[in-house]
Amino acid sequence: MLIGEVARRSGVSARMLRHYESLGLVRPSGRTGSGYREYSGEDVRRIFHIESLRAMGLSLREIGRALDDPGFTPADLVDGLIRRTRERIAAETELLIRLDRVHATDPAGWEDVLQVLALLRALGSTSAGTRQRAALASVDEVPVEALAQAALGEEDPYVAGALRWALSRSGGGAVLLAEGLGSPVAAVRERAVRALAEMPGREAATLLRDALVSPDAVVRGRAALTLGARGEAAAIPVLVDMIVAGSNDTDAADALSVLAGDDAAADRIASLLVGRIGDGTTGQPARGRLTQALAGIPGATASRALADLVGDADRAVALTAAYLLRLRGDG
Repeated sequence: MLIGEVARRSGVSARMLRHYESLGLVRPSGRTGSGYREYSGEDVRRIFHIESLRAMGLSLREIGRALDDPGFTPADLVDGLIRRTRERIAAETELLIRLDRVHATDPAGWEDVLQVLALLRALGSTSAGTRQRAALASVDEVPVEALAQAALGEEDPYVAGALRWALSRSGGGAVLLAEGLGSPVAAVRERAVRALAEMPGREAATLLRDALVSPDAVVRGRAALTLGARGEAAAIPVLVDMIVAGSNDTDAADALSVLAGDDAAADRIASLLVGRIGDGTTGQPARGRLTQALAGIPGATASRALADLVGDADRAVALTAAYLLRLRGDG
């Protein structure tokens, strides 16, 4: 079969068939007496094989390897296709996200579009200084979704601080940060709760209250310290747990003292602390921290608890209780 007939039947142009031949992908099995290329049935099957692999997204170089390298397996072929498809999807997804963010700024002209694109590129720069400058740009110029996404992935502490500041000024991005709270990556969860802790408004406060039941102790603790400083009693149980665990226990005790602003709250907090001190599963260091936390809790319940602890079998706890009673004027 001559090249013209092969081209007509296969749909592959004569020019492309010559290109395949120059690359060594398919060579006519013979020549006519006049020197024209003559393709066999096996040659035609190989051409269709090449076209099938091209349709799957392989380059001509990869096709040559797949056809001629005995060590090249179908699994290698599929792995390569999967990898390139994922890369293409990721690139197109990133482009779509950028376009959505540009659209969200409602640009008035091409200069606005270019400005937003420049800032988005800057947020993804490998230079920490460039990222920080982009974060500190006008909130109106940087889409809040881009700020939130950048904040969840930022490892540099100075850039991260700038991004949290920008988010707090914008008052938005809480939904994306909430998604970060459920990330499988601990560092992302911590960045999310830190950013929410610096954001004003009811939406951020609601998300922080939800974070009090997070399975991540770091997230629970950060949320509790923030809410405690704002006077929210929902944080009290988590703050007590932090003292027991020895995780930011001094800050947790300070937050409890802030929350003990009235008699009812003071009595509730003191009762929780005393209950954990008397719990047989609470270890000696934790009992000492709980006793110290009673120092910041006013009221009769805390005073009675300290008086009882003066006779505690644990000498360190007893001495701490006696000292605190003297400071309170109750000793």
